[in-house]
Amino acid sequence: MTTQGLQVNTVSLGQGARTWIRDDAFSVAPGEVLTIMGPSGSGKSSLLAAIAGTLGNVSVDLEPLTFVGDVRLHSQVITHLPAHQRGIGLVYQEALLFAHMTVAENLLFAVPQRMPRVERAATIQAALTEIELADFGDRDPGTLSGGQRARVAIMRALLAKPKAILLDEPFAQLDETLRAQMRAWVYAQVNARGIPAVLVTHDRRDIPASGRVHTLQREATHVG
Repeated sequence: MTTQGLQVNTVSLGQGARTWIRDDAFSVAPGEVLTIMGPSGSGKSSLLAAIAGTLGNVSVDLEPLTFVGDVRLHSQVITHLPAHQRGIGLVYQEALLFAHMTVAENLLFAVPQRMPRVERAATIQAALTEIELADFGDRDPGTLSGGQRARVAIMRALLAKPKAILLDEPFAQLDETLRAQMRAWVYAQVNARGIPAVLVTHDRRDIPASGRVHTLQREATHVG
């Protein structure tokens, strides 16, 4: 039987002799937002990197982080795949928009080049309209507000049509009113597109209504 969604089984996640996460597992259904919480240093962001396949790009004091476990997306084992082949979107606290590109060009970066030019242009305009920035396509990303940058970053991730999306404190720099609006919009997008989402946050107000919470404990043990 095919199991839809995201499944993560962590045997260990750590650095050298230190282990942050051990013998941990969770699953996320299509359209669900699973919230991961835990104290600083419990490995939340590193776990997202392990799922996304970017953990090899992270090091602390020149010592690489290591993940031993299993990541499955819609029953396919993706643990061995490089990040660009996993089909997972990743949104950070910082919008990380390309400063040398316009807002529209930032969004266009996520649209497959094989799509006809006219269709690509229409897709970008529809995306700008959806995030209420219809007239901002030619703008420099540096002129946008924090909320506008966040919307562009999240829409860029969604335009790549990910099979799952990871959200690493994407609302942390927004004021409470805008934060509530962005939460509602993002969760509605996840539900409408039927993709599993994992949210890392320190703020319990970010937890979706009736949403599940997976809590990590700070282990920081030594092995060997």
